[in-house]
Amino acid sequence: MKTHAVLLPGWLALTLSATVHAADDPIATDRPDFVESSDVVGKGRVQIETSLAWEYDREGILTSRQRSTPTLLRIGLNDNWELRFETDGRMVQRLGDDSGTVRQRGWSDVSVGLKWHVADGDEEQGRPGIAWLFHADVDSGSGTFRGQGVRPSVRLVAEWELPGGLSIGVMPGIYQERNDAGSRYIGTLLSGVVGKQLTERLRGFVELSGQQLASTRNGGNTITADVGLAWLLTRDLQVDGAVSRGLNRNSPDWSWTVGISSRF
Repeated sequence: MKTHAVLLPGWLALTLSATVHAADDPIATDRPDFVESSDVVGKGRVQIETSLAWEYDREGILTSRQRSTPTLLRIGLNDNWELRFETDGRMVQRLGDDSGTVRQRGWSDVSVGLKWHVADGDEEQGRPGIAWLFHADVDSGSGTFRGQGVRPSVRLVAEWELPGGLSIGVMPGIYQERNDAGSRYIGTLLSGVVGKQLTERLRGFVELSGQQLASTRNGGNTITADVGLAWLLTRDLQVDGAVSRGLNRNSPDWSWTVGISSRF
């Protein structure tokens, strides 16, 4: 899901040259783990989270390699709502077997959404931070990377802050998609993450992601185990990386990402 109007190299140059505003709290990002943050960026703030991502999968003699540039633009409407534009960006895919290799290039669809921050967390009372995310993937991509019609989704995020710098997050969700035959179907997702603040600026996480839970005729389940790190360079700038291992046949064998996020 993620705007091909945002190009990674140009944005990186902008980030390195921009003067970022001071903020009371450090930047809170929705990456690199799959479970989203329950926080919003705040009224009048803009945050961009972009990355390079790779996938590798092998099934018998067929090998698949894919590169993409996942990007998320977050715009604060007020202290509880944010507007979101998300895309996997530029896509390059190579499919190969004993007879040769086919390469496909294009742009992925854009997703337009809103995040609603419902409640702040409270560590002492064991109360989680809670947010709802409402998204719609729009068939705006190119070639084989273009989806069919508008596909809505709803996700709920709950985050608990625990003693010792630990945190737990869970994210169930439901979405509507189309299968290869063009028929609409309803799928679900369910992911959980455990985070640890390793130093003042460095945090790590481990995660189990059910990114797609659907019947076999609708694409089957996509389930991965993920691990990663995020390093806070300034209060408004973060770099990160993560590696994922597919846990079933429908999931890519391996995927990895490196990214940078900035708040203005």
